[in-house]
Amino acid sequence: MPRHLTHRENHLVHRIGWLRAAVLGANDGILSTSSLIVGVATAASGPNEILLAGIAGLVAGAMSMAAGEYVSVSSQSDTENADLARERAELASDVEAEHRELAQIYEQRGLDKELARRVAEQLMAKDALGAHARDELGISEITTARPVQAALASAATFAFGALMPLLMVLISPTDWLVPAVSVASLAFLAVLGAIGARAGGADVLKATIRVSFWGAMAMAVTAGIGALFGTVV
Repeated sequence: MPRHLTHRENHLVHRIGWLRAAVLGANDGILSTSSLIVGVATAASGPNEILLAGIAGLVAGAMSMAAGEYVSVSSQSDTENADLARERAELASDVEAEHRELAQIYEQRGLDKELARRVAEQLMAKDALGAHARDELGISEITTARPVQAALASAATFAFGALMPLLMVLISPTDWLVPAVSVASLAFLAVLGAIGARAGGADVLKATIRVSFWGAMAMAVTAGIGALFGTVV
């Protein structure tokens, strides 16, 4: 059988939903927890206080990520459902106008008028709402909002990311805690950036440099604030 009949292209766009939530969650878990630990440690707190602050940051951050992601993606889902309901009503009240509208969309994409009319007719005969959702509203199975999936992915990956700097608190000597957490967290962030870029088919080096730079900036600012307040207090 010819290759062009058997070859399937491995596109990565179907990973957008869970990949975005997972990378955001893990990145935020590492960055916010390590920054919190560095800030508290720089303020001359003891090991127990540092560990407690890190654990509190993990729990609060995971719950915040889950709630925030669920609310955000639910809003997107509500908007999509409202648009679909409106489109369903328009199809029920004036299917001919909806047919012309869909044909015009295909004409604008480059089809001639007659071919656009026939394509719209055949697609609407199979699934009128699906055709309009995909080509008029931009809603598809790949990009549709999934609030619960996004919330669980964000919470789980945040907790996983936050465990990494917490582990460094447990195994690092007190005198070396700040540099150990900082260096290890930057390494974790770099690896995460590379994995996320690889999974999404993006530039690995660019993603790694970007996440490492902003991670270093966040920890430096937090450490500076911790040192300032530690000195004042």
